[in-house]
Amino acid sequence: MNRRHDIDALRVLAFGLLILFHVGMLYVGPAEDWQFHLKSSHLANWLTYPMLASSFWRMDLLFLISGLAVHFLRGRSSLPALAWKRSVRLLVPLLFGMAVVIPIQPYVQSVANGRVAPGFGHFLLRYWTGGPWPAGAFDGWQYGVTWNHLWYLPYVWLYTMLLLALLPVLESPWGQRLIGGLRRLRGTALLVLPALPLLAYNLLLAARFPQNHALIGDWYAHASYATVFLYGYVLGIDRGLWTELARLRRRSLGMAVLCFAAFVCLDRLDTLIDISTWSPSTIANGRLLVRALRFFYSWSAIAAVLGWGHQYLNRPFRWLPYAREAVFPWYVLHQSVMLAVAYWLLPRGLGPVLEPALVLAGTVGGCALLHEFVIRRSRWLRPLFGLDIASRQHRTEPALAFSGRPQQA
Repeated sequence: MNRRHDIDALRVLAFGLLILFHVGMLYVGPAEDWQFHLKSSHLANWLTYPMLASSFWRMDLLFLISGLAVHFLRGRSSLPALAWKRSVRLLVPLLFGMAVVIPIQPYVQSVANGRVAPGFGHFLLRYWTGGPWPAGAFDGWQYGVTWNHLWYLPYVWLYTMLLLALLPVLESPWGQRLIGGLRRLRGTALLVLPALPLLAYNLLLAARFPQNHALIGDWYAHASYATVFLYGYVLGIDRGLWTELARLRRRSLGMAVLCFAAFVCLDRLDTLIDISTWSPSTIANGRLLVRALRFFYSWSAIAAVLGWGHQYLNRPFRWLPYAREAVFPWYVLHQSVMLAVAYWLLPRGLGPVLEPALVLAGTVGGCALLHEFVIRRSRWLRPLFGLDIASRQHRTEPALAFSGRPQQA
């Protein structure tokens, strides 16, 4: 039985990128365009495009990998059993995280905003009873509590339940013909066609339903993320698609670089030349081109990551068993640890180099220590952070996309 080490490795690396992105949110400027729970006084506008370069596809990649997990798990469980396992694995850490891990985040944001007096104990009691809070105290203040970065968990749970409900149709002869047709995509079609629905959602839904991560009314986000989640399920372990992604890895990488470079140039065009004399149709077409470049970039970047990963990461790295177990606890912990460290460091005037370096080091070190010496050694804490009660590092099946353990073909 072969193991897909590349998918596990990509999952680990994708969540590592997420940590770097959230640290970058403390420092990217301008602040009005990149709002966050805390902002350093050392803002850097040059971070805008590096942050955009990852933000356009990093969450899509994570949802795609989570869709892969459903494909792998389907052959091992009945639909009710799979729904129960996914619900426990995703919702228990969500509820525990909202009650215990997350509160430090709205606390530091509320204190920094001057909406709540210092004193974490008093804040925590008020948080556990649902507020009420002053308007704008923290992101999600109107709900009394917040899930902040853990929004990914209820979204994955929702898409998993919807996909499980659709599986009888997808596994029917008609559904298999549809999936078979999608799996026969090759060449340029594989790098272009999957981006078209994502572009259409942006044109039709983005302005009406800006992303809010509140689950309710987040229709643009649902359309986009549910689609790439389905892409992951369709991709599965189809050898033809994975071989084609590896073959196209240079082309997809080149396409991603060219699309993003063109996006940046066109995005800055109005700051470089006067476009006020252009006709409305020309400006509208230019804006449409910018949007199209964004989504062709994001999908070609994902295709490049999958292709290069399959080519070079599908091997049993010694660090991978430990890292793939650590991903879920680190995901739950990282933003709370980071904001706690930043809340302590930002007022100390450490400068634009030492401060972010210490914030990053404190985040990584805090997650590593809590995972190694507190979470993974405790039978009752492990399931609260998405882990099995007993460690399975030495078993032959790898964890995938928040604990999906694939049966490989």
